[in-house]
Amino acid sequence: MCLTVVEKKQTAERLSESLAEVQRLIELHQTHDALAQADSDALSALQQRLQSLHPADVAYILEALPLQERLLVWQRVKIQQDGDILLEVSDAVRETLIDSMAPDELVAAVRQLDTDELAELAGDLPRQVVYEVMGELDEAEREQLQSALSYPEGSVGALMDFELVKIRADVSCEVVLRYLRRFDELPHQTDKIFVLDAAETLCGVLPLRSLLVADPERMVSEVMATEVVSFQPEDESRDAALAFERYDLVSAPVVDERGALIGRLTVDEMVDVMREESDSEVLNLAGLKEEEDLFAPVVDSVKNRWAWLAINLCTAFVASRVIGAFEQSINQLVALAALMPIVAGIGGNSGNQTITMIVRALAMGQMQVGQAWRLWRKELGVSIINGLVWGGAIGLIAWALYGRLSLGLVMLAAMTLNLMLAATMGVLIPSLMQKMGRDPALGSSVLITACTDSGGFFIFLGLATLFLL
Repeated sequence: MCLTVVEKKQTAERLSESLAEVQRLIELHQTHDALAQADSDALSALQQRLQSLHPADVAYILEALPLQERLLVWQRVKIQQDGDILLEVSDAVRETLIDSMAPDELVAAVRQLDTDELAELAGDLPRQVVYEVMGELDEAEREQLQSALSYPEGSVGALMDFELVKIRADVSCEVVLRYLRRFDELPHQTDKIFVLDAAETLCGVLPLRSLLVADPERMVSEVMATEVVSFQPEDESRDAALAFERYDLVSAPVVDERGALIGRLTVDEMVDVMREESDSEVLNLAGLKEEEDLFAPVVDSVKNRWAWLAINLCTAFVASRVIGAFEQSINQLVALAALMPIVAGIGGNSGNQTITMIVRALAMGQMQVGQAWRLWRKELGVSIINGLVWGGAIGLIAWALYGRLSLGLVMLAAMTLNLMLAATMGVLIPSLMQKMGRDPALGSSVLITACTDSGGFFIFLGLATLFLL
């Protein structure tokens, strides 16, 4: 018998096709709105299409639709999927979906979520909805929810999962296997079982791969691993995510100060943390305060963007004043006006390269503020070499175009000095932000561009005034 091998489409391609199909059905619904039968068929097909998709794929589609179409799709989603989809969408889109739902719809949507998932959504839900859902939980689940809500956002405690398997160290592997068979299914991302002593203190973990091949008569204490990567609920979730990446973890225990097991972290939560950190870093570099709904109202987008635009306007005004101070020099040698954007532009590009590398190193924990001096010297060396090479190249071009060797030498010197300035500010800005307890990526791109623009204009026009005029 011959098997036919079918090439599996990439996730991005499948998502694009699903989005296109949903948009086609929405357009069909809007076109045939006056025809009851055609309209009903389009909505029915839309609902069936949504039911066949994973909640994460539905979330992707919702984020890619304008508000009116988004709400139309959201109304066709089954109530059993609502809670899972709300967990997957971005914060900005989640707000629009929750605002469109009645309290009883919200209660029905989140009632089916696990305790840790409910804790993740609680901050975005109306208070009466949270209270009503908490009233339906049993005492143990209610305590777990209150415990998760007691920890600040961005901490391990706010993300920990309470569904886990724990055993005692003084039993055999055969007893553990019989115990596991009593479960209908194991909690998701279960790659290890947590081993506790008589005082409920974590003393090791039993990986499932070790349990399955171990002699059934051996004791758990003989098979378990005692070197365990664990976290406390007050730890930063970003640090935990880095540890998951470093040690290739699937799950890890969360213990209190006494070493008692209170929950666990799973890799799916840590992947979300890493993605959010990456998105936040990109937004902060651009001077955006928070993630923005692509189809948000104009006023909301303006509020999100205005602060750093105002700062950028001030820095641009400073740069214009620097140029204005050398207006007489530019009038005497028009070539300066054509060449000065090159110096500023190359400096801005180099500064952004440096600042991106430093911000990433700080975020990954690879650099401490005390190492800034050493990194500055290294970046300074890189900038000098680049300045001499590329400054020399543009200097030769300037000499060829305008027939003045002195102008080429000024371009060489200005390019080198501005790249040195860019390297200095690229290290200094994020290091100072980190030292002040601020996000080192916050507005860094705006600040470095302002420094290299103003500095580049001043250096180039100043040198030209001194040596050419």
